[in-house]
Amino acid sequence: MIHHIVLGSKLLVLIILLVCMEYGYIFGFGDEVIIRCIESEREALLEFKKDLVDIRGRLGSWGTEDDCCKWERVECSDTTSHVIALRLDSLSLQMVGNNNIISSALLELPHLELLDLSWNNFGGIKIPEFIGSMKELQHLNLGWSDFYGVIPPQLGNLTNLMTLDLSLNNLRSENLDWLSHLSLLSLLDLSFTKLSDTNWLQHILKLHSLEKLSLAHSNIPDVLVTSSVDDDLFVNSSSLSLSFIDLRENNLTFPAIDCLYRPDHLRELHLRNNKLRMLPASLGEFSKLEVLDMSFNSLQDTITEANFTKLYSLKDLDLSYNPLTNHISPGWTPPFQLTALHLAYSNMGPHFPTWIRTQSNLLILDLSGNDISGEVPNWFWSPWSPVLRVLNLSQNHYLSGTIPHLNFSEIFSLDVSFNNFSGHIPSLHPDTMIFKLSQNMFSGSISSICTTVPMVSLSLLDLSSNQLVGELPNCWENMPELTFLNLANNKFSGEIPHTLGSLSILQILHLRNNNLSGELPSTLKNCRYLGLMDIGGNMLTGNIPSWIGAYSQEMAFLILNQNKFYGSIPPEICNLVRIQVLDLSRNDLSGHIPQCFNNFTTMLDKGTSNIPEDHLRNSFDTRSASVQWKGREFEYETSTLRMLRLIDLSSNKLVGDIPETFSSLKGLNSLNLSRNSLTGNISPNVGHMETLEVLDLSSNQLSGTIPLGMGQLNFLDVLDLANNNLSGKIPSSTQLQSFNASAYAGNPKLCGAPLVSCPQITDQGKRNKKEIKDAEDEGGFILMRISFWKEVGISIVFGFIVGFWGFVGSLFVKRSWRIAYYNFWGRVGDSFYVTTIVFFRKLRRT
Repeated sequence: MIHHIVLGSKLLVLIILLVCMEYGYIFGFGDEVIIRCIESEREALLEFKKDLVDIRGRLGSWGTEDDCCKWERVECSDTTSHVIALRLDSLSLQMVGNNNIISSALLELPHLELLDLSWNNFGGIKIPEFIGSMKELQHLNLGWSDFYGVIPPQLGNLTNLMTLDLSLNNLRSENLDWLSHLSLLSLLDLSFTKLSDTNWLQHILKLHSLEKLSLAHSNIPDVLVTSSVDDDLFVNSSSLSLSFIDLRENNLTFPAIDCLYRPDHLRELHLRNNKLRMLPASLGEFSKLEVLDMSFNSLQDTITEANFTKLYSLKDLDLSYNPLTNHISPGWTPPFQLTALHLAYSNMGPHFPTWIRTQSNLLILDLSGNDISGEVPNWFWSPWSPVLRVLNLSQNHYLSGTIPHLNFSEIFSLDVSFNNFSGHIPSLHPDTMIFKLSQNMFSGSISSICTTVPMVSLSLLDLSSNQLVGELPNCWENMPELTFLNLANNKFSGEIPHTLGSLSILQILHLRNNNLSGELPSTLKNCRYLGLMDIGGNMLTGNIPSWIGAYSQEMAFLILNQNKFYGSIPPEICNLVRIQVLDLSRNDLSGHIPQCFNNFTTMLDKGTSNIPEDHLRNSFDTRSASVQWKGREFEYETSTLRMLRLIDLSSNKLVGDIPETFSSLKGLNSLNLSRNSLTGNISPNVGHMETLEVLDLSSNQLSGTIPLGMGQLNFLDVLDLANNNLSGKIPSSTQLQSFNASAYAGNPKLCGAPLVSCPQITDQGKRNKKEIKDAEDEGGFILMRISFWKEVGISIVFGFIVGFWGFVGSLFVKRSWRIAYYNFWGRVGDSFYVTTIVFFRKLRRT
């Protein structure tokens, strides 16, 4: 009996071992490793990896370890050891070479439930159709991975799918019928997918398990709901349980989206940047709503307390950029406690909304652009919301008062620009990141910014266009994270402090229109990431330093105009290959213009800027510059600056020819070389500057004619060639004749429209002139012939005289020569006679 029991136990252990080996278990004792991975699935993973480039090396463990269940980003079942999840997101994976197909080896993972390939770069390949055969998939994420083409309808075979994310690719779908098969789907994200030709609403309403829907920026069409056609939509909508809806940036105008939600379920509603004219009809009933974003629409509602009666759960409200009418009482007590309130440009003025004092949990408050007037209440600067971190009161224009020191407050972003605030600059909290006080009436010194040190978080400081005075502080080394500094349009004096050079990641520097003097500190060459430097309108002196070329890879906008710089333009300036605006005008520069401006690669090609959006790496979108354009000074913002290409060297003492290299700048929009002492001709290749809109060469000493190529500048809008030594006729073209005569004035030898006509010749005059010319031509030919024969005759006569009298005269003079001469001719005569007699006698015999 015992023997049978022992035998049975051994048999049971053997069966367990065999089962374990079947599922990939190998047991060891002591230090031996337990391997759970199934061999066929291990090989499938390696085959899949062969077609990928793992830039970050995060999949280095694949193949080096025997147990694939321990590989990076691979998950196996604890019970079966099958691979059930591949989390390969955010690895920057790429396809090998020109391969454009993801390996179908993934089909050898039949128990895979989760596949995440998001945030990679698959180079515009199509989503493989075989994914539709992976029927155990419950979660599929292919978002932001550079897939292209039509969404394969085979995805409709994934009937177990619960989450599907195909967002932020370059995909499209003309038919969403496949969606109706995914009855278990709880999350659907097709953001940035082209769905313009689909009946999207009808298919979405059939997904009764759907909780989160995102179709942002997907070109979904409006759906006009009519009771005779789409009653079933309302029936289907009653069973929806959507808690999250994101339909941003779709140009929706009709309220059909009301079918998508039930007030007692919805928690987040994102409808930003559409064309909606009304708030949701049942907005006051959204008792569970936490986030409402309807900014950048065309809402024309009158806002009252009734709109928010039951919004007890509301945390984030954004109604910015809408033409609302505000009828909310200043003393209203809302039913909610917000953490973020965005009411920019929504007509919330003219009174300060004192009801916000009840919102003690506010982290973010934006009341910009509402024409709120009067003084800010004193309580506002006290810690009524101790957690407030972002405050924007800018662009109200009429807000006034003083701002107390804020070193007690933990506000890390403060923007009160474009108002009427006055007094001294408040001191800051050490953790402040953004500090914008521009376009106000602040006065006095800014030395207070040195009292809060170190300010290790400060990234943006804008105190421009105030009434600030005194010298610039010399404590910039205490702000190591500063990337944007704007102190323009004040009354600062003294020299530029050398500690500015310690701002090693500074990208934008504005010191324009102050009273700064001295030379540029050499320490500025350490600011190697400077993309914009505007220090025009000061009294700076010295040579333009050669180290300016150290900004070769970053500098796009260099503005040094209206100073007292002297000397020649350093050739190192040509190292600024990405320059778009170069303004050295109104200085005392002399010498020749460098011949290397064709190094400015950004100006060589026409069309849009080849500088990336993030070239000036500043996330606050505060790039602007004062630029002379078409004779006037403009303040241009980011979008316009990126398109502008300008060179202004006017009002200096430059000499020599205009370099031929300018004609290679096909992308240049404006060239101003006026009021110098330039000589020589205008290049005949000026017509190659195809995008030129402004050309000012006035008040120089240029000579020669206006090149015909100038008439090919089809975009030319401003032309000034006045006060030179140009001559000849102005070429005929639609462009050149469209300018006022003043554009050519001061060139006495220049003629043709729009100046006085060039001297004309009548028809009779033309005939007379032709006859005269012909006569002159014929007379000239005759004279030439007479002259020729005259010379020949003279030569013959002279030759005869010399030959004849030279020979005959010698016979008369020399007797022996005379006797020999006569004897010679006697022998010739005798020989001729004998020869003739002999010839005739032979003739008779024959």
